[in-house]
Formats: sequence, structure tokens, C-alpha cells
Amino acid sequence: MITKLQWGASLAIFCLLSACSSPYRQNAPVTLNSRYHEQQPSLSGEGRFLAFVSNRNGADQILIFDLKQEKFVNYPGLNPQGAIATNPSISKTGRYVVYVTSFQGKPEIVLYDRATKRSEILTLGYRSWVRNPQISPSGRYIVFETSRRGQWDIEVMDRGPNIELDIPDGATVPVPSK
Repeated sequence: MITKLQWGASLAIFCLLSACSSPYRQNAPVTLNSRYHEQQPSLSGEGRFLAFVSNRNGADQILIFDLKQEKFVNYPGLNPQGAIATNPSISKTGRYVVYVTSFQGKPEIVLYDRATKRSEILTLGYRSWVRNPQISPSGRYIVFETSRRGQWDIEVMDRGPNIELDIPDGATVPVPSK
């Protein structure tokens, strides 16, 4: 006769063996604070989205986590193939993400637009090194450090008055008084 302890031990061994022999590899965890390194967090202006760097998928990539729905959000084309992305900053509703990535060994600041699913290199042609970009909640302004004068200085980039601002659906933008 099998005792409850023997039955429990047999079930546990069966489960372990079944898990080890599974032909499917378990995907990266779907929660925050995994066994992988997670660093450089940036919170969207509304506090809903968290952008951070993780090596969950075998290389440093920017991941976006929806804190309200408690799940990762797919941003197609956010992480360039073969490039290491660092220092993410995310706008108010998560439409825009700026980050640093290296192309041919030189760091560049990239802007990703979730609405168009496209990336744009903002510092192409800069002769100096750049680091630590931050985007304004509306997505219009980007600040970053630059070594243009032989030391680390702060530069402000205005994307212009004609860009689509990152504002919640239905919200109005105040018109500046003259």
C-alpha cells in the first residue's frame, strides 16, 4: 500500500522529470525583478509605463512594462538588431522612448515613436559623444549630456512646435499667450 508521503514524493519526482524533458524552452519571466539584471529604470509621466534595460533575452535590451496591467508591452522595432541599447527615458503616456545605442562604436541618441513604430537617430552627425538622454513628458524636448566642448555639458534639443505631442486621448494642449 502506498502512503501519502510516498505518493507525494512520486508525484514531485514525476513533475520534475516532466519539466526537465519538455521540448519547449521556458521564455523569459513575465514579471519584474527576475533573475536577470534589470537596471536604468525610467517611469512615464503618468506613472503607468516603466522602461528599463534587461538581459532577459540574452543581450541588453530596453523592455517596457505596463504597471497597470502588470505585463510587458511589445514595442516592435524598439531594440535594433545587434545593438546594445541603454539609458531609456519614456514620455508621459509611453508614446516616445529615447535611449542611447552604439552604431559603429559611437553612441547615438535614438527616438522611438510607438504610434509609427519607427526609430530616428537624433544625434546623427554630432561630432561629440552623448549620454544620459531624458525626454520631456510631452515628447517635445530632449536633454542629454554631450562632450562637445571637451567636458560633459548639458544640451537641450527642441524637436519643434509641429511634432505630435504625447498627450492623453481627449486632452487639450494649452495655447501659450502672447
